[in-house]
Amino acid sequence: MSSTVFDSVLYRDMFGTAEMRAVFSDAGFLARCLEVEAALARAQAGLGMIPAAAAREISAKAHPGILDLERLQRETEVVGYPILPLVRQLAAACTGDAGRYVHWGATTQDIMDSALVLQLRTALELVESELAAVSLALEALARRYRDTPMAGRTHLQQALPITFGFKAAVWRAPIERHRERLAQLRPRVLVGQFGGAAGTLASLGDQGLAVRAALMRELDLAEPAITWHVARDGLAEAVLFAGLVTGSLAKIATDVMLMMATELGEAFEPFEHGRGGSSTMPQKRNPISSELIVACAKLVRQHGALMLDAMVQDFERATGPWHAEWIALPESFLATAGALRQAKLMLAGLTVDTARMAQNLGMTSGLIVAEAVMMGLAPKLGRQAAHDIVYDACRAAAEGSRPLIDVLAGNPQVSAHFGRVELERLLDPRNYLGSAGAMVDRSLKS
Repeated sequence: MSSTVFDSVLYRDMFGTAEMRAVFSDAGFLARCLEVEAALARAQAGLGMIPAAAAREISAKAHPGILDLERLQRETEVVGYPILPLVRQLAAACTGDAGRYVHWGATTQDIMDSALVLQLRTALELVESELAAVSLALEALARRYRDTPMAGRTHLQQALPITFGFKAAVWRAPIERHRERLAQLRPRVLVGQFGGAAGTLASLGDQGLAVRAALMRELDLAEPAITWHVARDGLAEAVLFAGLVTGSLAKIATDVMLMMATELGEAFEPFEHGRGGSSTMPQKRNPISSELIVACAKLVRQHGALMLDAMVQDFERATGPWHAEWIALPESFLATAGALRQAKLMLAGLTVDTARMAQNLGMTSGLIVAEAVMMGLAPKLGRQAAHDIVYDACRAAAEGSRPLIDVLAGNPQVSAHFGRVELERLLDPRNYLGSAGAMVDRSLKS
């Protein structure tokens, strides 16, 4: 029976993906630990520290099939870490005296940290692929609806006209920046670990740095300038990056949820029979993907704080913060994968109701473009005078439930400069979109 949404048969594909679960599964982690042990043996054999035959035997046996998982679990609980029990089983599986050379000069955290970085490398590749798919979906929306006017809203009230393409392009901009961030953080995050008991590689004498360099070549990871057993900023950055990604997705999801509200009805998640339904209200079409994205983002944000806290480590090996990473980092990337999957699903099939957008744009009978009239009058009357005239007209229109154009046309200070035809032009939302289209075009070229 599952205890979290990530391993629940019911929920696991709503809050994660099979691919990301495989990366951070027990099998995935143990396979990476064995990969590091085998790479270490090969690196040391290449330097003449251990026999080449021993390295070949260790590499041949370093696969999860040799492990007794029940025994490994029992011994991990006793030791507190899985590497000593794993090393025992790997050594026992090797023939001859090859087993005596397993884990030569290493410490538990070397193996676990390097294994984690290998997991992160794959996890970041999955995130990169999904970010690209989300970006493409948003680009398509921005292009298709570049010139589709709708109400822009500030403080949950209609403010000025925008276009839905502009909104989609604004959504896409941080996704593109996250793709840049991902490329930039890889050199800082994908760095292997090998420092020995206290980080100095003392157990390997004057060959310590040579072994570390050879090990990182075997693993295709960057070599650290100095041991990072207790300098965890790279791992914290990875989770904070996940927080940025899911935060941006949650902003999109929040907008979509609000636009799906009955009173707005401007956009809807893709229709699938039964999706978002209610057990008692047949009319419901709930924003399921958006809700899941918001939930995932909240979890990742909390884990971002936990990773920052885990950076505060004592001396050369921490007493507890390291263990917190075992919770925060895998769950963060599982939730990020889930949020990206839901965003891709939602945005690729988003239903946009342009007629409802136009209807909502006209619901204030011209108030949404009051600024256009003010700016038109400003050169003739001065900005403040124009503001006060239009402000009073807006109040009169709202309180009397009258179209703004009628109130303005009846004001001598306005009619002295603008006839009704000119007022109609000023109050047409399509004529007050500013540089929205140009900014869409520029953002899609960058």
